Amino acid sequence: MRQSLQFRLSASLSLLIAAMALISGAVSFVLAFQDAIELQDNQLREVAALIFRQNLPLALGVSNHGVADIDPEARVIVQLLRQHAAPEATGLPANLPDGMQTATEGGVTWRVYVRTLASGTRIAVAQQTAMRDEIAINSAIRGVIPVLLLIPLLVLTLAALVRKTLRPLKKLAAELDGRGEDDLQPLPDTPMPSEIRPFAVAINRLLARVAQSVAVQRRFVADAAHELRSPLTALSLQAEQLEATGLPPLARERLAALRGGIKRGRNLLEQLLALARAQEVPMAAAGPMALLPVLREILEELMPLAEAKALDLGVSGAPGSRVRAAPAELKTMFKNLVENAIQHSPVNGRIDILVRQDQAGTVVRVDDEGPGIAPEYHERVFDPFYRLPGNRAEGAGLGLSIVKTIAGRSGAQITLGYAGTRKPSGLRVEVFFPA
Repeated sequence: MRQSLQFRLSASLSLLIAAMALISGAVSFVLAFQDAIELQDNQLREVAALIFRQNLPLALGVSNHGVADIDPEARVIVQLLRQHAAPEATGLPANLPDGMQTATEGGVTWRVYVRTLASGTRIAVAQQTAMRDEIAINSAIRGVIPVLLLIPLLVLTLAALVRKTLRPLKKLAAELDGRGEDDLQPLPDTPMPSEIRPFAVAINRLLARVAQSVAVQRRFVADAAHELRSPLTALSLQAEQLEATGLPPLARERLAALRGGIKRGRNLLEQLLALARAQEVPMAAAGPMALLPVLREILEELMPLAEAKALDLGVSGAPGSRVRAAPAELKTMFKNLVENAIQHSPVNGRIDILVRQDQAGTVVRVDDEGPGIAPEYHERVFDPFYRLPGNRAEGAGLGLSIVKTIAGRSGAQITLGYAGTRKPSGLRVEVFFPA
């Protein structure tokens, strides 16, 4: 979480907002407290001014009788100050100077305003500071509460704004993460924040360099495979001519092994060329293709291989099933699947091809009675030249790699599983074409 840029930015700005809000609250509290004290001081001045203007009669000392529903600590008292008055007759010292001041008498602190009238009489208007301070603090707190309540609201709003601001970066990352391994197209030139654009430009340059490097490697493989076809064809013809001559049995046996090796080499070159064609970046024109005619054509081509092992090979399904794919790539993909099933099926085995279509899309399922593939190898078998441990069947390990490459280019999905229902045996390959 600490490595998250969004978390770090939100936390830093939230701490800054909280600190500024606390400082602002403290300043507001002090100013509101001072304003409340100043307002109460002005009230004492106004009482003294009222007595001066109205020439109200005053009594010596502090009256113990007040309005019943007023807190005694909240009362404002008015007292005459005489130098020779008895101490018990006055609640405040008679020697207080004129003006606003704070005095303590009998353990009680008073806020006092002293004024000399035109007649020479000195009066004191006073109020206990305890109640005044309580009123001022409550007033200041009421002024600070809205600021404190805004802190969580501001933090939540800030987190939402940061999340929204970083959304283009997450969208860009999701787009890159959702791409296939062969999709090296540059990022679309969509409007994005200026801070992210250099990052997108750098990614596009990297993708261009990777695409160029991959294209060079694929061209090399395709060119090498193409160049090797002629020598292997010549060797195959020479082997056939040599077989027509009178050879001793041992030589014929070795010639048969030689011809088998040449045949495997030619098959490998054909698969390499098919893989190179499947990995080409420009995709052939794709249109709605009927599946069953393509599958029947594949079965006709591979029927000799199936008859050599006495396999029961058949296809069934919805006659009108159609998928959007390039014809040549579609044929190459299913030919590799069926040929792979024939190679791994036992003698007198069975291979079933089923086509199923619904609203979600079209599924082509190929079941055989071979040894199957364990779940831990489902990802590895799609790697080029990978062969399962203990697999002695002929082949170079390119068939499923070609199938996955073509499926990815066609937008199809491949899943592997066991074809046997009672025990884990046989291989089931399902190719799903979304509607």
